[in-house]
Amino acid sequence: MSKHEHEHNHIKGGHTHDVSTLSGKKIFWVTLLNATITVAEIVGGILSGSLALLSDAVHNLSDTVAIALSYYANKIAQKPKDAKKTYGYKRAEILSAFINSAVLLAISIVLIFEAFKRLNSPESINGTLMIAVALIGLIANFVSVYLLQKDSHENLNIKSSYLHLLSDTVSSVGVLAGGIAIKIWGIVWIDPLITVLISLYISKETWQVIKKTVDILMQSSPALDYKAIKRDIEGIDKVNNIHHVHSWMGNEKTIYFEAHIDMEDMLLSEAESIYDNIEHYLKEHYDINHITLQPEVDKCSDKAIFAL
Repeated sequence: MSKHEHEHNHIKGGHTHDVSTLSGKKIFWVTLLNATITVAEIVGGILSGSLALLSDAVHNLSDTVAIALSYYANKIAQKPKDAKKTYGYKRAEILSAFINSAVLLAISIVLIFEAFKRLNSPESINGTLMIAVALIGLIANFVSVYLLQKDSHENLNIKSSYLHLLSDTVSSVGVLAGGIAIKIWGIVWIDPLITVLISLYISKETWQVIKKTVDILMQSSPALDYKAIKRDIEGIDKVNNIHHVHSWMGNEKTIYFEAHIDMEDMLLSEAESIYDNIEHYLKEHYDINHITLQPEVDKCSDKAIFAL
């Protein structure tokens, strides 16, 4: 028999952010803004000869798709558990975050190679047009970042889209500065240099999201102090051993924990009290919100904490 603690929203500090409130209207405006920037920068990049503008256009195109994907994944994640998905659909958001970040990383790498080609063979650039288009992109990106800024703090999926937008805002600043430098001093090599710097920054930011999403998708263990857990739980009266521990994350907020608890022979009513103590300890100290405990009386021969 096992004791199962159903999932709840207990988070240290007493509050959580419900991403189900993410506004469809907000997403619509962010998507529309990015689509507008994309068209403007493609046309402006071709006419001005600016690789930085074209790179920014590619980023914005990926943003438009990424934001729509994030919103759709967010809606899927709200679906209730069913017979096909007994753990629910929360990982739709993690999968979306991974795809968004991986695509952006790939684009950044391609742009770095293109920038180095341009550094070796500089081309003339229309600085005035570059400045005008970059200024439009900067304003629109700033508005988009503002719209998603709050939601990005509590949700890895929305954060991946927010990073897309933030990177393009920084990119627009760089493109604008480059356009001014080209207009005033005629240093056209600054255009591919800005592209490289922007792409390196984006690569660094997206790599962090990729690592975290891969950890969750691969059911890697969250950062728990297992030595302390073993010591403290085995210190509870009538608990002899905790073993066969498994822990993983459903998404960036939900931690699952299951274990076998070797106990002294006792009545079920006595065991219930010990279950409650263990569950309270795990919630209070580690924010674990989905706990399954299997009680035993000297059943398993291998009592290692991570026994197979």
